[in-house]
Amino acid sequence: MANKAPYQTTFEPEHTIQPIFTGGSVALDRTGGILATTLGEDALLTDLNTGRELARIEGDGEAISTLTLTPSASHLIICSRSLSMRIYSIRPSLSSTSALKCDLLRTLKPHTTPVVVLAVDQSSTLLATGAADGVVHIWDISGGYVTHTFRGPNVLVSALHFFELAASKRVEQGGISARNQRKGNRKSTTEDDSNETTRGYRLASGSQDGKIRVYDLYKRNLASVLDSHVSDVRAIDYSAEENSLLTGSRDKTIMWWDTNTWKIRKVVPVLEEVEAAGFLDSGRLAFTGGINGNIRIWQSDNGRELTEPQEPKGEASAIVSAIYFPELPYIMSIQQDHTMILHSVSDINISQTGISSIRQLRRISGTHDEIIDLGYLLPDRSLLALATNSEQIRIVSLSEDSGSYFGADVAQLEGHEDIIICIDIDWSGHWIATGAKDNNARLWRVDPENNSFSCHSIFTGHAESIGAIALSNTIPPESSSEFRFPLENPPKFLLTGSQDLTIKRWDVQRASGSQKAARALYTRKAHDKDINAIAVNYNGQYFASASQDKTVKIWSVEEGEVQGVLKGHRRGVWSVKFAPKDTPTITGESGPTSGKGLILTGSGDKTIKIWNLSDYSCVRTFEGHSNSVLKVIWLKTPNPEERGRKHVHIASAGGDGLVKVWDATNGELETTLDNHEDRVWALTLHPITNTIVSGSGDSTVTFWKDTTILTAAKATAAATQFVEQEQELQNYIRAGSYRSAITLALQLNHPARLLSLFTAVVTANPPEQDSLSGSKAVDEVLATLSDEQIYTLLLRLRDWNTNNRTATIAQKILWVLMKSYPASRLSNLKIRPTKGSKSLKEVLDALKVYTDRHYKRMEELIDDSYLIEYTLGEMEGMFIDSGVEMET
Repeated sequence: MANKAPYQTTFEPEHTIQPIFTGGSVALDRTGGILATTLGEDALLTDLNTGRELARIEGDGEAISTLTLTPSASHLIICSRSLSMRIYSIRPSLSSTSALKCDLLRTLKPHTTPVVVLAVDQSSTLLATGAADGVVHIWDISGGYVTHTFRGPNVLVSALHFFELAASKRVEQGGISARNQRKGNRKSTTEDDSNETTRGYRLASGSQDGKIRVYDLYKRNLASVLDSHVSDVRAIDYSAEENSLLTGSRDKTIMWWDTNTWKIRKVVPVLEEVEAAGFLDSGRLAFTGGINGNIRIWQSDNGRELTEPQEPKGEASAIVSAIYFPELPYIMSIQQDHTMILHSVSDINISQTGISSIRQLRRISGTHDEIIDLGYLLPDRSLLALATNSEQIRIVSLSEDSGSYFGADVAQLEGHEDIIICIDIDWSGHWIATGAKDNNARLWRVDPENNSFSCHSIFTGHAESIGAIALSNTIPPESSSEFRFPLENPPKFLLTGSQDLTIKRWDVQRASGSQKAARALYTRKAHDKDINAIAVNYNGQYFASASQDKTVKIWSVEEGEVQGVLKGHRRGVWSVKFAPKDTPTITGESGPTSGKGLILTGSGDKTIKIWNLSDYSCVRTFEGHSNSVLKVIWLKTPNPEERGRKHVHIASAGGDGLVKVWDATNGELETTLDNHEDRVWALTLHPITNTIVSGSGDSTVTFWKDTTILTAAKATAAATQFVEQEQELQNYIRAGSYRSAITLALQLNHPARLLSLFTAVVTANPPEQDSLSGSKAVDEVLATLSDEQIYTLLLRLRDWNTNNRTATIAQKILWVLMKSYPASRLSNLKIRPTKGSKSLKEVLDALKVYTDRHYKRMEELIDDSYLIEYTLGEMEGMFIDSGVEMET
């Protein structure tokens, strides 16, 4: 039997990449620093520059229908399907410089149906709400009361926008001559003066019926109805410089309206459903975004498009909304797949013609959806590639250099036409292979220094989806050009496994040297069911294929011939991994392994197996998952000098949402890592730091740091400190330093030492004069304990009070506590709840029960003593009488 490892292997979550947006509304403050997003039933505030979470506001149990952030970031307004509207004030947190404090000011019920659209004016004081009932309410944000109510037809309100008419146009709109205006000024009332601030304010409301209603906040009436669109109005914007109102609709048109006459200036067909529109460059330009997924720029004076024709993007890239402030150098577009893109507009002006495309500054993934596979990129492992149940590979940063942050999107690899199922990365981290449901495999070249993420080769030939892929991972000699220039030397071969039950080997070098489609060197009918995984051993001589037919086959890479079959799993095999080079010998049930090495498999039968490649026998089986084992990996191999202290470890990920680390040497479970809420599909390892990275169906990526050495050091330090404190306690007791001794005994949780100390004090003869316990020093210590120390002492007294031999000491110390503290203090101790701890009420009840029992026993003893005293008195009388008789 193998020896047990000298200390426990431990891992702790170091970083987590989590979703920040799962669909719904998005808001941004005027400075572009705070991003508000909908995350399920919760709302999230994120620092757009650092990606750090600033605040999380829990929901009310219903889905959020819409939210918005005031331009000054002073308030956050959240509306939900429960018909409630919650207004929060936002201020910096006192406990952390990188957090915000959100205080709920009030909860309102603004409409009889859920609020679907919100708008805030530029001063951050007024809020407009619109719902399916066609009513528009205007609220004072600080006061929480309705200032205006405008009732329209019972049609859903789809867009709202506050604006203030240019000052020179207000009189014209009112229809008042200059002479009459002067007379009106002389006759103005105090009420008019109080409303003067809203004289030019208007609110434009777009509806599902295609009409735009312009409300006058000063006169509290409907100023105009703009009727030209024939479908939902999705965007409204105003330009004071151009005296123009811009509207965009799902009828595939945008319109410019003259705010002097409320007549149409021009109508431009954009040939796509418009979801977002706004003015740029003081109204001289306009932008639109819609279902084609592109931001387009238009001239306001003639309606001509400045951007060149762009290819429509996929349905997932359709733009559902956009945010723009004149102070910002970009437009933020929100896409159907919950991705937010910052489009640069700082270099766009009206004199430009033929803008090919708008430069993307950044890409922010709101959620990575279901993470199917992942892997480290580059030699320094500073990037991570994610297969996210989509047609693209997302590459995120794992460093915080050059203005980036951990988890920030770096690039997307686009080219596949269906969902990518599997990825593999070569030894250098510069080459990544992908297999997808479009029956194709691709090889990508990753060169971030030159901002190059390109497709190198396409491999076409399978008749079904590619579910397994593997590259040559043999590290070339350091003196070779392949080692020194990995970007110029792609992997030598590529292996693919498909649902068509075949395995193909592709010559990458041959494919890269020709524009023609790559041809497979050989094709083998490999299994009877789908192929789930392929792995290549460290020297590139063999590869293994795992299948749903419950078997794993070992093949030669060069000939493509089967060398052996691993049988033993009761269900399909999901994952397979060869042991790394120089893996120590593992002793199994049939003795130590030797020869060709080891291979690791994980199966739908909830087990992990290690196999000996010499005779293809099972060395050890690991059981512990409650669902299918979806991924297995070998952890970092111990160095030769550490092999006496460290064992070989493996990790497995399962459909139960857990990652488990096992000791391959003795077959024991070392630790279970739990940070996911859905099945864990992906697992990889940092070869230097031994960090485990897990990706799950809950869109979360967790980085598990190996804390084994740190934990062992802490355990050693704690043991040393314990011994030192033990000696220190003994010294305090011998020296009679009761204050330090009692405090240290409570801290060390030494009830026996504490009892002996109290026994010595209580039974001291003679006791100190005017002392409650027998020692004034002990009285002083007991009178100055903290709430936590009092609670700990009460726990000890409860235990001592249950034993007749120690109950006297317990009652004495309890009496001292009752004399030292008021009842209000003892009944309201502030203690930190811990797992398995008793409540204060339970402790006091236990003390009361046994105290009542002790007093009842004492009363019975006293009653018995009266009987004994009476009996002795009577017996004494009998002896006296008898003595008298004897004397007479």
